[in-house]
Amino acid sequence: MVNREEKLKDYGKLLSDVRWKSKTLEIKERDKNKCKNCGERKYLQVHHRQYHYVTSLGRFKHPWDYPNDLLITLCKKCHDSGHSKYKVPTKKI
Repeated sequence: MVNREEKLKDYGKLLSDVRWKSKTLEIKERDKNKCKNCGERKYLQVHHRQYHYVTSLGRFKHPWDYPNDLLITLCKKCHDSGHSKYKVPTKKI
């Protein structure tokens, strides 16, 4: 069984993928290169509003395979704060 640390390492590799980098640029441009929560223009990240677990594959979708309406631009502070206060919902598909 894969432990949490290994899963995070694998997820980190996915976030380095050119497809995720391209998707983040698209979302940041759509959101006018500012945090949708506080308006900050530095340290921007793209946040998933929900995660999709593909039961037939036994894994989550790749980060770039989500529709744009489930992604939002946040600054690092708002992103970290949101993750500490709320659990991102997971939808089984």
